[in-house]
Amino acid sequence: MTVSPCRSNLFVQHKDLYQFLLAVQKKCLKNNCSQIVSISQEIDLVDPLLVLEQLTQANEINFYFENRGKGEAIAAIDAVTKLQIDGIDRFIKAEYFIKSCLKNIINFGNANEPFSGPHFFCYFSFFDKNIQVDYPFPSATIFLPRWQISVKNDRCILVTNIIINADVKIENLLQIIQTKIEFLQSLEYYSPDIDAATKFYKKSITNAAQFKYSVASVLEKIRSSHLSKIVLADILDVKSSNDFDLVKSLHNLREIHPNCYIFSTSNGKGQNFIGASPERLISINNQQLITDALAGSAPRGKTPAEDAANANRLLNSEKEKHEHSLVLNFITQRLSQLGLLPQILAPRLRQLSNIQHLWTPISAVVPPNIHPLKIVAQLHPTPAVAGAARDVACAEIRRYESFERGLYAAPLGWIDSQGNCEFIVGIRSALIDGDRARLYAGAGIVAGSDPDKEFAEVQLKLQALLKALV
Repeated sequence: MTVSPCRSNLFVQHKDLYQFLLAVQKKCLKNNCSQIVSISQEIDLVDPLLVLEQLTQANEINFYFENRGKGEAIAAIDAVTKLQIDGIDRFIKAEYFIKSCLKNIINFGNANEPFSGPHFFCYFSFFDKNIQVDYPFPSATIFLPRWQISVKNDRCILVTNIIINADVKIENLLQIIQTKIEFLQSLEYYSPDIDAATKFYKKSITNAAQFKYSVASVLEKIRSSHLSKIVLADILDVKSSNDFDLVKSLHNLREIHPNCYIFSTSNGKGQNFIGASPERLISINNQQLITDALAGSAPRGKTPAEDAANANRLLNSEKEKHEHSLVLNFITQRLSQLGLLPQILAPRLRQLSNIQHLWTPISAVVPPNIHPLKIVAQLHPTPAVAGAARDVACAEIRRYESFERGLYAAPLGWIDSQGNCEFIVGIRSALIDGDRARLYAGAGIVAGSDPDKEFAEVQLKLQALLKALV
């Protein structure tokens, strides 16, 4: 049997790790405390989606995040520590939770590789309180996973976070880690079971007439008041003859939408929120922030000529450019209020498999004293998913939408110990519960919007999602 360099390295590390954990335990005994140790090590390449399928338990929370374009995927499974809260100060409390956890974490192993060291996974709902009593996710969840497997450019890093205290048997811990690594190394790449036949029953909650009536009513409001935009969402409820296969749906999404962020998060009670989002809220790498103004859309064409004509119309439409500028101005203003100096990059098209958007990336340098969650709190929700003026638009959304948005159009992502992070906006998404799924999509209503066209745009987004689930 040949042992790969990665694996033999683990046996060498084993002794060092054992000594290291013993020293930590001694300190815990002396100070009567417990300590989190974050162990990072490179392992042979494995598909994090397959890891999610194999390791995840129904009663554990988890998180999955993939961006094929960037050669990145990450699966976070089970929580060593977590915070779940509701309310208006959720971002401040989340920031405090992460900072106080970091004070109690010691790193072991190579912390300089991408995705090594402790990462906190976070998801926040659209509103700071859910009105629907039985909505399955709280308005904020932040957790440090027990197991984190990530791939960046074909290199695979396993991060194991463990709690050390006076009672822990270190030999047993090492045995568990070793067994887990051996199991992970036996996995390769996820390939779906093709032949499972499933029947689907669609029932739309809001009918076409109702949605179009809402659009017309919103347009009337925009004409007569200081509102310039409201984003209205619609839902599609689907029932299947057997339970939805979460991992298969995610695999379909990554195949159909290779240039989107594929994501999934579970609440540990059997419900999952998944999607393929084209929209990044923020990413920070070495204090360099990038965010996207993404608003204004048109369908893709069936032929290259039709596609180019649609793109051209989009680039020259006053209505779409106005909708885009609302988002762009909001983001630059909000970043400036934090003392950042946003740089607006050249506008371009973001072309997805079934739809194209006006897209302007914005960059800024983040000083060390500004935590990523301060920026998330400042930006969420942008006019791309709420409207303008934001607070008025949010109140109107509550009036027009008969369902709970929950995690739809909300920030989901991760933060590491260095202040690097990636947050996306949970659009083109679905809530999955056993054999039921609720699909969400929205459209921005501004002066000049046409109720028929807006309804068609929402249907286009819902159908793309449905295709992946089925």
